Amino acid sequence: METARRHMSSRQAATVQRLAEAALDELRERGYGGLTLRNVARRAGVAPATAYTHFASREHLITELFWRRLSAMPETSIDRRRRASVRASATLGDLALLVADEPELAAACTVAMLAANPDVKVLRDRIGLEMHRRLAVALGNDSDPAVLRALELAISGAMLQAGMGHLSYTDLPSLLAEVTDLVMREPQ
Repeated sequence: METARRHMSSRQAATVQRLAEAALDELRERGYGGLTLRNVARRAGVAPATAYTHFASREHLITELFWRRLSAMPETSIDRRRRASVRASATLGDLALLVADEPELAAACTVAMLAANPDVKVLRDRIGLEMHRRLAVALGNDSDPAVLRALELAISGAMLQAGMGHLSYTDLPSLLAEVTDLVMREPQ
């Protein structure tokens, strides 16, 4: 997996992987407030300059972690015999639970992904495109673009609410299913 910044050799990719693993350990131990690229580099056994070669900031690193989770997530099983709202709800549920079992990462993503950093923007765009693609596949070729936009807003808003602690990640799939039913208003 390559970072947003450039293509990497296998050695560089291994270094980035060590940095990613170290960042998760740092998050679990210190939380987002205590996370620094210098500490991540130390834990990964690399020089701080090496960490900064791959990541412009801690926000960039955290957003990379989320991107890696999303891009590695298996596709939601789509049964075309089911209603489009059921397929969309399943996809939304899978997306919502992506970091549910990692509260430190979830909280960090809520802050990091909003950063104005250009590298974060590149990853944020990739994340948005991947979520869009997954929802479009679930809805099918003849879906209403307005429905797709509404469901994209629903998932991003739901994940933001959960990241801020206003909702539980585990409650998101059922809440998003309700929203999907309201938006799509399909006959039962």
